[in-house]
Amino acid sequence: MKKLFVFAMIIALSVPTMAQRKTKIVETPSMQIQDEGMVLKRKVAIGRFSNETQYAKGIFYDKENDPMGKQALDILSAKLASSGKFLLLERSDLAALLEECQKGEKGSAAIGADYMIIGSITEFGRKNTGKNGVFSSQKTQSVEAAVAIRLIDVSTGLIIYSDEAKGSAELTTKTTMGVGGQASYDATLSDKAISEAIGQLVENIINKCTNSPWKTFFLSYDSDAVLIAGGKSQGIKEGITFSVMTKGKKVKNPQTGIMITLPGKSVGQAKVISTGGDTPETEYSFVEVTTSESINSSNMENYIIEDVK
Repeated sequence: MKKLFVFAMIIALSVPTMAQRKTKIVETPSMQIQDEGMVLKRKVAIGRFSNETQYAKGIFYDKENDPMGKQALDILSAKLASSGKFLLLERSDLAALLEECQKGEKGSAAIGADYMIIGSITEFGRKNTGKNGVFSSQKTQSVEAAVAIRLIDVSTGLIIYSDEAKGSAELTTKTTMGVGGQASYDATLSDKAISEAIGQLVENIINKCTNSPWKTFFLSYDSDAVLIAGGKSQGIKEGITFSVMTKGKKVKNPQTGIMITLPGKSVGQAKVISTGGDTPETEYSFVEVTTSESINSSNMENYIIEDVK
């Protein structure tokens, strides 16, 4: 037995890496969003992100201030913003924002969104597993989370995308001959599991939001200048050409009861000459319009400036 013990000690000392703490975070890489050059941004609001699990819900639980729900909302907002494809609109803290505007004696005009996202954490759990050998032991902390998301077209109220994704993260520590790291409770695993689940849904959200043509409208149409809404932050550059369309007729589908907007008629093109404005919300572009029929400048609401696919 003495020889066996000495032999084991020699192995442990000759291979120092066995006595070191080994940490491994298991995360499925989320889909990467590629830069496609010009990005005509959509206006998106995250309406709600709730925690529908029983995790961390004690007697004093406050549904309106659930930390996991707020955490998931912040992660989704950060991922959508980093894609560079959206103008994100504040909704969760809109009441506080409007209150500050009133205190500062500044008027506030809330911007309408093209799409709204409703999300929830549907599953969440932690577990600890381990195994002990003659000379070594191993402990693993793992977290699993599931996130469900609905993407709603604000103009119709229809859900155009709904899906659920799962994410996981784990931390493993090892000791050999009593030497090595001991892992205590790691709260960051929860963040990583939720972030991974949300990351799997982001590309699908982007694809659904950008399936339909980007649209904008005339701001001004007279002999001095023709302006449309949108500028540099939305990827509009000098030389880009848009289609000028009339609004289509609205009819009611008797089968579903939903109002349907029929396709409009193309009446010309608008070529961007230059852009201006200070913020994404106040940007505009000067355009040169060529039309097949005269534009009724007293009825600008009847025209749509549309991205040519």
